[in-house]
Amino acid sequence: MEKWLLYSLLALFIYGLWGFFPKLAVTYIRPLSALVYEILGAIAVGIIALIITGFRLDYHPKGIIYAFLTGFCGMLGTLFFLAAAKQGRISIVVSMTALYPLITIILAAIFLKEPLTIKQIAGMALALAAILLMSS
Repeated sequence: MEKWLLYSLLALFIYGLWGFFPKLAVTYIRPLSALVYEILGAIAVGIIALIITGFRLDYHPKGIIYAFLTGFCGMLGTLFFLAAAKQGRISIVVSMTALYPLITIILAAIFLKEPLTIKQIAGMALALAAILLMSS
């Protein structure tokens, strides 16, 4: 098995857990508290990454800014995800928020000039239909 495929499958499984555990957490604590504990979990992974790199991180101003924005958006999105998980059915909340690639695809087409194929556009239309069906 190629490494990228193994990593993708591991990410798939772990993201599945990531989508499930919040519902359990917000059953017992508020979303803001859950977010803080989630960040502590992220810090633990960050410390492991620091150890693996021998405490030698890459440095490039743009890379640092984009990585910071990734973390900021990820945690802010997680806060909204936790609030939705507390109030909604987790199966629907996860399914709807898992459609975030639509935003990524549109941004990549606009700013990175990545071309969109007819199949991708059709897939995006079906994803939008899924949002409508799941939210009604």
